[in-house]
Formats: sequence, structure tokens, C-alpha cells
Amino acid sequence: MFTGLIEEIGHVQHVTSKGEAMVLTIRAQKVLEQVKLGDSIAVNGVCLTVTSFNGSSFSADIMPETYRRSSLSSLKTGSTVNLERAMQLGDRLGGHIVQGHVDGLSVLTATYEDANAVVYELELQDKEQLRYIIPKGSIAIDGISLTVVKVKDTKVSVSIIPHTLAETALQYRKPGDLINIECDMIGKYVEHLLSFRTGNEEKQSKLTTTFLQENGFM
Repeated sequence: MFTGLIEEIGHVQHVTSKGEAMVLTIRAQKVLEQVKLGDSIAVNGVCLTVTSFNGSSFSADIMPETYRRSSLSSLKTGSTVNLERAMQLGDRLGGHIVQGHVDGLSVLTATYEDANAVVYELELQDKEQLRYIIPKGSIAIDGISLTVVKVKDTKVSVSIIPHTLAETALQYRKPGDLINIECDMIGKYVEHLLSFRTGNEEKQSKLTTTFLQENGFM
């Protein structure tokens, strides 16, 4: 579990690929403090497991499912990545609950200045994600916890303050780059509970909109 508050920018030191399987070695510093084998580190919003490390870098395996669903497949030596260690119990939740399970990809289509901020416009590759994205709702962009500014057709806009831009790899992204998207998990779980399927038979959950309203959840 993560918060979407990036701890540092890492640099890809080495990439080993075999088909849709990869091993990434990433140069880092802060996220290596007290690191142990098996720890979780989010790389551009993707939860990865530390398989080896030394004083200046760590390595992680990329399985085919992650390769296909995220932008990690496009990384190469020298690429910049956002890094965040898994949160600990008792930590402040300054961003929002981020699982590190990417829902899909988007394409950065444009950036423009808006006073002291920079707006990033993203084109979603899977329009089904739109039902989980609402204006002023939370979204993780390459692992960064951000607030949705606008949703129009298949495009989503987020606004970045100077501090966030300076502390994350988003400053290096250009139009045409692939960006990982993780939608707010709460909407996905509510949808699943309201209507779910077992095998081929659809069952109606007792958890309804009326029930949520009557009990103060909506």
C-alpha cells in the first residue's frame, strides 16, 4: 500500500529483457534506507518486489502481466522513474490510498501553464476507466497522487504545483509518452459490491444505493 507521495526520482541503471519478462536495476538512494529483500517499492506507480540490492541500487522482476499493462516495458537505461516505499502503519496518509496496481495506460497529449501550475492532459487507452474517474476525485499518475481537474470524452486533466513537478519524474515527460494510471480503489470496490457475478449467474448484492444513503455512507 502506498500514498502516492513520491520519495525520490530513480534512474534505470540496467534492463534485462526476455520476451515479456524483465529485470530492472534502478539507481536510488532514499528508498534504499533500511531496505530488505522482499520489500515493496512502487516504480512509476507499479508495486515491485526488491529481489536484490546494494548501497546504490536495487533490482526487481517484471512479470508478463505487468509488462503488458504498464509503461515499464518502455523503460531503458537512463530512464527516470518515480519511487515510493510501501507505507508503514502510523504514517500520515498525505495523498490517497494507492495499491500500486496499475489499471491501464494513458498517453500524454499536452501540457500548458496555468498561473503557477502546469496542467497535464492525458488520453486514456481504455475508456472503461472513465467510470472510476470524477472531477476533484483522486487518481495516481505514474504513482503520483493527484486531483482530477477535468474529464472530457476520453481525456483527463490534472494540475501540478511546482513542488510536485520538481520532485517527480513527471517533469521529464513529453507529449506522446505513456503514463500509468491507477484509479481510486474505492469506486471499484463499491461497484463490485453493488453488482457482482458468480460463474455465469449474475447475483444482486444486498448492498444498494438506498442502503448506503440510509446508513449515512452517501
